[in-house]
Amino acid sequence: MFRPAKGGHFGVHPAPGCPGGVCQPAAGTKAGPTGVCPVGGRTNAMWRLRCKAKEGTHVLQGLSSRTRVRELQGQIAAITGISPGCQRILVGYPPECLDLSNGDTILADLPIQSGDMLIVEEDQSRPKTSPTFTKYGAPSYVRETLPVLTRMAVPADNSCLFTSVYYVVEGGVLNPACAPEMRRLIAQIVASDPDFYSEAILGKTNEEYCDWIKRDDTWGGAIEISILSKFYQCEICVVDTQTVRIDRFGEDAGYTKRVLLIYDGIHYDPLQRVFPDPDTPPLTIFSSYDDIVLVQALELADEARKKRQFTDVNRFTLRCMVCQKGLTGQAEARDHAKETGHTNFGEV
Repeated sequence: MFRPAKGGHFGVHPAPGCPGGVCQPAAGTKAGPTGVCPVGGRTNAMWRLRCKAKEGTHVLQGLSSRTRVRELQGQIAAITGISPGCQRILVGYPPECLDLSNGDTILADLPIQSGDMLIVEEDQSRPKTSPTFTKYGAPSYVRETLPVLTRMAVPADNSCLFTSVYYVVEGGVLNPACAPEMRRLIAQIVASDPDFYSEAILGKTNEEYCDWIKRDDTWGGAIEISILSKFYQCEICVVDTQTVRIDRFGEDAGYTKRVLLIYDGIHYDPLQRVFPDPDTPPLTIFSSYDDIVLVQALELADEARKKRQFTDVNRFTLRCMVCQKGLTGQAEARDHAKETGHTNFGEV
């Protein structure tokens, strides 16, 4: 998870040259809402690893010396169909088995380096049920034991964006009480740079916006996500269930970490990768090179779209899928969600 910063704020320290966590353009340059800000001048070079399994050789993408064993095993599971608990990974000559007992171990602490070939075998000593093949070609027992990207439902209390961002950057901590401080943080950052955060950007004067965002009945959106991406120094990806599109905030900033949210038109929830082993905590922070998780997020959004689990806020009548109440427009949906806690809406 991200370390708490000084001054009572969550997350990492703002990068040098970024007062309040907001990136400042270099002299003679212009920076937009998603401007680049170096992270302390450090780099985390991408590793090139290959894995050889029974069905062939694969290139592993998005790994670095700071990647955790859990992330490595998740990618191998997605490629080979061998669940993490049944993996044996060997490297070197003669091949030696890697210690996979601690999922939080980083690759730099293992006897491997960029360019290595990993030999992946399935541990036959692990009991498993008889395979029943599905239309996807993988045995059902394999599909059931793979790590899965899922939505974590958070309260529909007008602060779902802030609760969701806090959940993912803190590694799976659900704390709706974080919202007031996050709202104050955003107001402080905006107030610190009135030239950039002008009425043209905010749709309000700087002072009006700061008063507005601190209210507990206002909703966050793209502006707030952009600010939080810079403050936490991570890419925030929002997958839209209506358009099945991902908006990536901080994509060009060189951040090494990525977190994901899902948005249905009126509500945000965090996304997390859960593992079959109940003792393994969910994974909410991913490498920014991990494109597999983006594909999984799009699949999740497409599934929700097909079930019409989205809200077109511009022109819609909708129904609460929990209590079946008919609603019209964004205001009614927001009020209903606030009163009942119901967040699953479908268009009529």
